Amino acid sequence: MSDALLSVKNLITEFDTDEGRVRAVDDISFSVQPGETLGIVGESGCGKSVTALSIMRLLPQPMGQIVGGEIRLDGQDLSKLKLSEMEKIRGNKIGMVFQEPMTALNPVHTIGRQLSEVLYLHKDISKDQALRECVEMLDKVGIPSPDVRMGEYPHQLSGGMRQRVVIAMALACQPSLLIADEPTTALDVTIQAQILELIKDLQNDMGMSVMLITHDLGVIAETSDAVVVMYAGKVAEQGSVYEIFDNPSHPYTRGLLESIPKLETVPKSELSTIEGMVPGLLDLPVGCRFENRCPLRKESCKTAPPPIEVIAGSHQVSCYEWSKTVNE
Repeated sequence: MSDALLSVKNLITEFDTDEGRVRAVDDISFSVQPGETLGIVGESGCGKSVTALSIMRLLPQPMGQIVGGEIRLDGQDLSKLKLSEMEKIRGNKIGMVFQEPMTALNPVHTIGRQLSEVLYLHKDISKDQALRECVEMLDKVGIPSPDVRMGEYPHQLSGGMRQRVVIAMALACQPSLLIADEPTTALDVTIQAQILELIKDLQNDMGMSVMLITHDLGVIAETSDAVVVMYAGKVAEQGSVYEIFDNPSHPYTRGLLESIPKLETVPKSELSTIEGMVPGLLDLPVGCRFENRCPLRKESCKTAPPPIEVIAGSHQVSCYEWSKTVNE
């Protein structure tokens, strides 16, 4: 982790709610290497977006708090910075593409104004130069007639075009890390493929790292170098994309892979599903959080959470089936 661009270690994020304090992210660790794409995958409610918002220090205040761990970018612990210092990091060293572009863009300001604001915040730049760079950036993300689009409003663009504008805003200052939180949500399949291809091409051009958050393992397989599988706020399994797909070792990872539709010769093949639901944060089990849905559960799973242990190379699993402490 020492030469990692981003290193997250033992991160704990909690929220105060009307029903009590909940722990949305519980003691997770991972790293992103320079030029690497890290995929974070899991069902809704597993803590993926909260992890991204914790890194960006954009948790809703005062309810959301980072209560433990480190978030190091180039060795600097972001969790200890003042918010005024974080403003210099966001958009400059770390760019973020949010889930829904319509909520990420201000409906009453033109595309040109919103895009140029990013440059004004982080660069000593003239108005003319900012406008030129904005047009170049819109052109780079594949928006036709970029000089015309500069004067338009978000509602005048299609969903795919709005997502390209959000990507242009995230990359305007050429950050070293891009966090893409479900960047293809609500887009049709053709546009999804175009957006993912665009991010990959821009990554190669700029040499940046990407943290891609998704629930789609097909996207992970095509785009990522390393994978973190999250479940109920914890890391269930992580490793290289080959380790995870060639040897899925956590029952949850296997369930996710088995639920992907496959081309079968049998016309009426049933789609595999994972029974049950992700537990609520106010009602988390004492032991393994996947225990109530797991086909391999045993008594030890109910009493204490399994440790995350290395099984080979960079491949780590949090499951008693692989625990050296229990099985030795």
